[in-house]
Amino acid sequence: MMLIHTHHFRDIERKPEYLQPEKCVPPPYPGPVGTMWFIRDSCGIACAIVTWFLVLYAEFVVLFVMLIPSRDYVYSIINGIVFNLLAFLALASHCRAMLTDPGAVPKGNATKEFIESLQLKPGQVVYKCPKCCSIKPDRAHHCSVCKRCIRKMDHHCPWVNNCVGENNQKYFVLFTMYIALISLHALIMVGFHFLHCFEEDWTKCSSFSPPTTVILLILLCFEALLFLIFTSVMFGTQVHSICTDETGIEQLKKEERRWAKKTKWMNMKAVFGHPFSLGWASPFATPDQGKADPYQYVV
Repeated sequence: MMLIHTHHFRDIERKPEYLQPEKCVPPPYPGPVGTMWFIRDSCGIACAIVTWFLVLYAEFVVLFVMLIPSRDYVYSIINGIVFNLLAFLALASHCRAMLTDPGAVPKGNATKEFIESLQLKPGQVVYKCPKCCSIKPDRAHHCSVCKRCIRKMDHHCPWVNNCVGENNQKYFVLFTMYIALISLHALIMVGFHFLHCFEEDWTKCSSFSPPTTVILLILLCFEALLFLIFTSVMFGTQVHSICTDETGIEQLKKEERRWAKKTKWMNMKAVFGHPFSLGWASPFATPDQGKADPYQYVV
């Protein structure tokens, strides 16, 4: 077991309820390989469903209001392929971000027997989470929704019904990027379609009635503008967090930096994988980032 030596010491939790053996169960056996990760949170599930509904609504308006009724087949085919590809990648990234273990620390391993099995040297200490009864690695934080300690936890996002942490940050970044791109694409197409309808007869520029067409386009415009602003800001925040190697929680709490400083490019490769490739933009490529040992403790 590797122990990282630093000049900074973290306090031992000495709460009475923690020290009682019945409060902590032995470390659970690891689940079968490929076990799906899913958080059973009603608010998060509702937000995830709303996210899919909004993307599918945009898909419906783009296809059946703007592209299919258009007499410019080249315009329709090109924009249809681009929009559907971006929407598919956005939803695939959403699924990977939602169903990937963000870096959860094993629950219930902070038992007296397990700590003794670590054979810590005199002066070495471990930080123990009294909420999930786990031995907490450095830079891990407890999530009250996931009810687990998450390695390099950035924040809990209800829109993906999961924490954004060490193992799924790439997918969350791709999700925000592709949502921003399809929002921008939709806004541009809505603008062109409005111009087309003003120049032509409204009854010929859509298969729906003019009032219905206007309402559908305005709703899509409002949705696209809102999500473009939100996801662009989130994407920029995430990229900045990756480049500085400082999570959102660490920035908020202004935690003292105890880890080695690396270049921005090295930090990007740590999240998206080694080496740089088209796989960085693919939600289906699992980054080879050299998984951290969950039992690397600050002592």
